[in-house]
Amino acid sequence: MNPSSITPPEHVPAPAALHSARLLIAGDIMLDRYWFGEVSRISPEAPVPVVRVQRREERLGGAANVARNASALGAQTGLMGVVGDDEASAIVERMLKETGTASYLNHDPAISTIIKLRVIGRQQQLLRIDFEEAPSDIVLRDKLSKFNALLPEYDIVVLSDYAKGALVNVAAMIKAARSQGKKVLVDPKGDDFSPYAGASLLTPNRAELQHIVGSWKSEEQLTVKAQNLREELALEALLVTRSEEGMTLYTAASVRHFPAMAREVYDVSGAGDTVIATLASMLGAQVPLEDAVEIANRAGGIVVGKLGTATVTREELFGF
Repeated sequence: MNPSSITPPEHVPAPAALHSARLLIAGDIMLDRYWFGEVSRISPEAPVPVVRVQRREERLGGAANVARNASALGAQTGLMGVVGDDEASAIVERMLKETGTASYLNHDPAISTIIKLRVIGRQQQLLRIDFEEAPSDIVLRDKLSKFNALLPEYDIVVLSDYAKGALVNVAAMIKAARSQGKKVLVDPKGDDFSPYAGASLLTPNRAELQHIVGSWKSEEQLTVKAQNLREELALEALLVTRSEEGMTLYTAASVRHFPAMAREVYDVSGAGDTVIATLASMLGAQVPLEDAVEIANRAGGIVVGKLGTATVTREELFGF
């Protein structure tokens, strides 16, 4: 099914409304590197393919990919996070400027910027190499102070947690944002969701939710477990992304399922980033929650048809 061929929901925001959306995104910042090459033989040194690299690309990853997606939709976007004081951080800053994203990054000279290097041969990912280090306590304290200072300038807060250390103060960030009346959307990670208590909405995928609440054998069991978690964490809503099964939105008033709308699935890298960025942008444009989720579902269906971390444009979603 082609998402672009489906009638859009009733509440489609005008470009001006999207541009009025003000999003502050915080989380783990990454630089995604792609090496594309030709594979024509097996190494004589080991039973592995030899890739002759012909092209290289760099893209924003992690929370930076969330910001990139929100900016592509026209939202006013600011990004917070920790990077090193190195070549990769300079590239991240330059790419953020190109997207129109306001950069509030903290540079930690004690670490290197997180890099995920993917080697692609014949349009298939052959290898991924990660370079990462946790930020220092001093830099994290400075980041929290900067977050509190920036809050009055934004309406929606998105916390993109990849469990790399940038959001160790997430509970304090949620409390500060909610005390100022901001909506807080969280893409969670880990085996304990209690630090996210009090957020407006969480967007775990199926595997992440199962890790927290255990397995289920029916939709009824899933609903009970999801609603119990939503109530336990005092969330306004819980949005579970379920891959080929679509998405399910749990609120106190209802449970609504959104069927998968993907074309041929090519690459799921960064799909969760696109979903939460689109959802936050729509809420910032005053789109009702269920319509915002429907649009985010469409965006997720489009982006999985692209290679690597990618974005969805307003034209792809709405035709303008």
